Amino acid sequence: MKAIRRFTVRTVLPEPIAALDTLATNLRWSWHQPTRDLFAGLDPELWEESRHDPAGLLGLITREQLQRLALDPDVVARVRAAEEDLRAYLEEPRWYQGLGAGAPKCIAYFSPEYGITEVLPQYSGGLGILAGDHLKSASDLGVPLIGVGLLYQAGYFKQSLSRDAWQQETYPVLDPDALPLTLLKEADGTACVVTLPLPNGRKLHAHIWRADVGRVPLLLLDSNMPANDDGARSITDRLYGGGGDHRLQQELLLGMGGVKALRIFQRLTGGPAPEVFHTNEGHAGFLGIERIQELMSASQPLTWDEALVAGRASTVFTTHTPVAAGIDRFDAAQIKYFFDAGLAPAVPTSKVLELGRESYEGGDPSVFNMAVMGLRLAQRANGVAKLHGRVSREMFSGLWPGFDHSEVPITSVTNGVHVPTWIDPRINAMAEDLAPGGGVGGRWDVVFNVSDEKIWQIRRELRARLIEDVRRRVRAAWHKRGAGEAELTWTDSILSPDVLTIGFARRVPTYKRLTLMLRDPARLKRLLLDPEHPIQIVIAGKSHPADDAGKKMIQDLVRFTDDPEVRHRIVFLPNYDIAMARTLFPGCDVWLNNPLRPLEACGTSGMKAAINGSLNLSVLDGWWDELYDGSNGWAIPTASGGASAHERDDIEAAALYELIETQVAPRFYGHAGTQTGAESAGAAGPSSGRAEGAPTSWISMIKHTLSFLGPAVSADRMVGDYVNELYTPAAQAGRAAVAEDYRAARELAAWTKHVRSNWSQVHVEHIDSGGLSEVPQIGDKLNVSTYLNLGVLNPSDVLVELAYGKVDEADQLTGVGLTELEPSEHLGNGRYVFAGAAMIEHSGAFGYTVRVIPRHEGLASKAELGLVVNA
Repeated sequence: MKAIRRFTVRTVLPEPIAALDTLATNLRWSWHQPTRDLFAGLDPELWEESRHDPAGLLGLITREQLQRLALDPDVVARVRAAEEDLRAYLEEPRWYQGLGAGAPKCIAYFSPEYGITEVLPQYSGGLGILAGDHLKSASDLGVPLIGVGLLYQAGYFKQSLSRDAWQQETYPVLDPDALPLTLLKEADGTACVVTLPLPNGRKLHAHIWRADVGRVPLLLLDSNMPANDDGARSITDRLYGGGGDHRLQQELLLGMGGVKALRIFQRLTGGPAPEVFHTNEGHAGFLGIERIQELMSASQPLTWDEALVAGRASTVFTTHTPVAAGIDRFDAAQIKYFFDAGLAPAVPTSKVLELGRESYEGGDPSVFNMAVMGLRLAQRANGVAKLHGRVSREMFSGLWPGFDHSEVPITSVTNGVHVPTWIDPRINAMAEDLAPGGGVGGRWDVVFNVSDEKIWQIRRELRARLIEDVRRRVRAAWHKRGAGEAELTWTDSILSPDVLTIGFARRVPTYKRLTLMLRDPARLKRLLLDPEHPIQIVIAGKSHPADDAGKKMIQDLVRFTDDPEVRHRIVFLPNYDIAMARTLFPGCDVWLNNPLRPLEACGTSGMKAAINGSLNLSVLDGWWDELYDGSNGWAIPTASGGASAHERDDIEAAALYELIETQVAPRFYGHAGTQTGAESAGAAGPSSGRAEGAPTSWISMIKHTLSFLGPAVSADRMVGDYVNELYTPAAQAGRAAVAEDYRAARELAAWTKHVRSNWSQVHVEHIDSGGLSEVPQIGDKLNVSTYLNLGVLNPSDVLVELAYGKVDEADQLTGVGLTELEPSEHLGNGRYVFAGAAMIEHSGAFGYTVRVIPRHEGLASKAELGLVVNA
């Protein structure tokens, strides 16, 4: 018989071990190894059965067993020690508490997905894992951050393969009561509810679930509640599911409903209101509209312009995609349909539409672009690697016409990974004797004091553990594809713990080129089966359910891995998730990444591999472009821009094969760089690759990678950069904007309106120059006077700059220098003379020009208003 309803019964713990419930519900256990060890020690078999889920484990332990545990003084002592350790972690000052009053009192972080633990499957890929790592490091550093997201009833899909290797998706329904979540409730015990109006008089209601990520509360909105009609209940059914209206309603709930949830949480806890709002990708952009709605409907309401200024000052927007197809774009009529229903009654719908309109050269004015809205609603914006920052500045340059790409106000904060989550305990512990209390993550440099033999032993152990996991997963995958047990004896011997192991795991859009390694199948086979330097490859990844091209890439790859000739050396593992990743990253010797440059925003999987001593083999894209130094891995050369797509892939695949064959594999087997006789003797035969001997040149690269990349790719570094470079300036700007009843915001809004209305009057009439020798020389001073007509504007409203430098054949300035010109004479009728000088410091073709830009202390960058007059 099938049950018509299900619910989860919570375990009642005996008082001596009651703290286990607190330890299980605070997700710090997901990265705190001592807490994980505590739960594992309660019952190792049930720990495995629960798939390392503390709450699940407690649900499997019988009452009798719990009573026995409560009578065990050693267990009770360990539980109490863990409880005290968690209390200290949650309450004692950390890094952030030493920053002083200038740092924001509270930061709201909005993201559509969070990858914290496989137990809470609310993530699809890099964006979610990054968001989870951001929260974890914020917790470790003591940053007063609150996360906001959605609770998806089925999370992201589970992946399996059909017999013919086609990706199949299933969506197991999650029970919130069985997850490490608590329902947010009012003082009278009723569940808190967020409500948004929908067209045709409908309502969208949502409960608020709280997850505790160490010190950071994460609020997740859930529309699966009886008060909703069937359509509204399904809004949070699955991550990135459904069509246009469905996705739009998810994003309205995330942004606008998320702000409402924050206000409820603030009221219930008495905590401070967020001083900074961080919009993590465009999906959450509607949070800015809700904040403007609050300001325009207050008891002393602000105008649209004033509310926009006030909201922008304290908002940070992060873009994560260098691919236009990765940005959500809706028909403007869809937006109008939903906002006309009263989503933000104080905000004119026409103003909302203008925020997302692609009203720039090359844009589509009928489209509402979520990233464009995000940029217009935030005074500070960033990409997620230095190269991605440059790509983003070019990608969105249409919003700032007249400015060079380098001046577009989008900076970058390179992503990082949460080291305690992703570093294997063996790697972390190998330096514990040398730096007690910190492990490798506390003192990365101590790795140089670890013997080569020790590192090589650990690397082999990690490889062997991965292989054990791979064999189990491959066997299970073939069972799901319909194979019988008698057909699968070959899975007992796939891969070898002594063979160079290459890993490749990520989402599978076409630009990440999962199948570049298959460009020359015969050559790949030769590399896999090389008698002296064999390689083996472990691959994983999911394609979006609607991406048939990505699914075809998976199918092509899996069909290659099915070949009996090579299936012991190359495998595809279905259902890539956090649990798989924690074994895969440490177990691989080399991490492969070969996207189309520059379409990888960051690529944090390679960072996770690096902190475990894996070497990167990657196209110079994302984070690798800025952190590759020649000694921490290999850079795959890229084809010139003139090559066709077919030629490009041929060239880059050939370069990949060449690197593996002539550099990577020989060095792993001790045949490159400095080596001892023992290393040479250790090169193994065709069956096992390497039998013994630590390759010193390979291990020197491991040590360099850990010491150099360890701190550089840490999410602690990343979050610290956000605090110093974006959060604190945003908080200070926000405070200034709201002070004295929003006086500064009102003044800036009035000034901006005045400047925009009269900017067409501004023009450069004439430029005089002098001071140069008859034949200009290095060291000459160029004196410039420019005659401007500012119309009704004042000299204090503008910044006048002399731009100068070398010029190319098209008279474009390169290596531009800027000198501010000062007002020197008022000629009447809005006409002024501005003057200044610049030193000539380079020989060759030299040029200069003059430009005029609005200037106000409330602006965060010269280009903020997108207004400039060039001579």
